[in-house]
Formats: sequence, C-alpha cells, structure tokens
Amino acid sequence: MKHIITIALFVICSTVFAQKPCDYSTNVTDSLGTYKSTREYMICEKNFAGTSSYIFFSLLSTDGMPTLNVQLIQKSKSFLKANCFDKNSKLFLQLNNGKIITLLHVDQENCGTMIRDDKGYDNRVITGEFMFMKDSFEQLKSSPISMMRIKYLTDTEDYVLKKEFTSELNNEIYQPETYFINTIKCIE
Repeated sequence: MKHIITIALFVICSTVFAQKPCDYSTNVTDSLGTYKSTREYMICEKNFAGTSSYIFFSLLSTDGMPTLNVQLIQKSKSFLKANCFDKNSKLFLQLNNGKIITLLHVDQENCGTMIRDDKGYDNRVITGEFMFMKDSFEQLKSSPISMMRIKYLTDTEDYVLKKEFTSELNNEIYQPETYFINTIKCIE
C-alpha cells in the first residue's frame, strides 16, 4: 500500500511541477548552422486614454549565441513618440533577489516602422536585439524579474512587471516575472 501511495504522489508531483515544453517559432539546423527562436511572449501591456502599448520577448539562439528579441508595439490616434534603439541602448532587468542584469543592444539603429490602419490608428513597431552578458543566464534562471528599464537613444522608460496578467488584446494569461525561468532552457 505504501508503494502505491508513493507512486501516486510521484506521478502527481511530476505532473504538477513538470516544465512546460519549448514553443518555437523557428527551429532550423542546416549546412549554415543552427537557429532557434521561441514564440513571442507578452511581457507588458498598457492601455490608457486611447493609447495602447505592448512589449513582447522572444529568445533567439544563432549557432549557440543567445540573444533576446524585444518588440514594442504602440497604437494610438494621437501623436506617438518615436523611441529608437542604437548602439548605446541597453535593457536592464531587476531581479527579485536584488541583482540587476544588463543586456546590450546589437550595433544596429532602429526607430521602428509607422503603419496607419483602416480605423485611423497609427501603429509603431520597433524591434531590437539584445545580447546577454557573461554569467547572466544563471541569475535569470533562478530569480523572477520585478522591473525592466529600457534605455533608448533619447529616452529611458521603466516597466514594473506583474506576476500574472490577462491581456486585453488576446485574453491570454501571461506570467512575465518568470519568463526567463520558464524559457531560457529552450536556447541553451
């Protein structure tokens, strides 16, 4: 009887605590090398006074070199300020354990693309790719994120990351605090 209870507890615990499988948008190995990219994951959503903004992360691995792809989408009928990434741009992640992780932007200037939709909204999409510093992976795997700061070409913005939220955009539940804990294994 003890063995049955032990086995049942093991099965329940392994099911409850099992890691989520990796969800790739691209996973290719060919004669040129290996490229993996996780699906975009919403980290932050703001909706206020007719203006919406969304931040998505995806992790990339190109021949074993990991990077973080950051996509910002803004939508408004009023003026949208252009934030640009340049060689001096950085992304700072403050962990719950007090440590701060710095990611450096690749040397590629990008001010995004403006698109007007059929409802009269201006939509700005800006994408940046950030490199991890040495030894930052272990910290990101072991501690949730509480805040994020993005240093643009001419501005700096801070974001408080929630433990969990339901997106108004797609009604899905996101857990930004534990994004790296759950996803970094997919590109190692």
